[in-house]
Amino acid sequence: MIIKHPVSTEKTIKLIETENKLVFVVDMHATKRQIKEEVERLFQAKVERVNTLITPDAKKRAIVRFKPESPAIDVATKLGLM
Repeated sequence: MIIKHPVSTEKTIKLIETENKLVFVVDMHATKRQIKEEVERLFQAKVERVNTLITPDAKKRAIVRFKPESPAIDVATKLGLM
């Protein structure tokens, strides 16, 4: 399982609304390509780009930007974030 769970904070909700992005905690060994394929498969949404970062508490986060035809707010609604 590559994607563990979405991150729901004030900052990530603002990213959904303003930049069409969602943030997920992912497996430490997952590549950007694997993350992109998994998100597209799970949510039937087109991904434009994936950025990753490792937090100080040793968790990997993926910031996923969706293409304009796949609004992040729709995916967030499916996940129960909105």
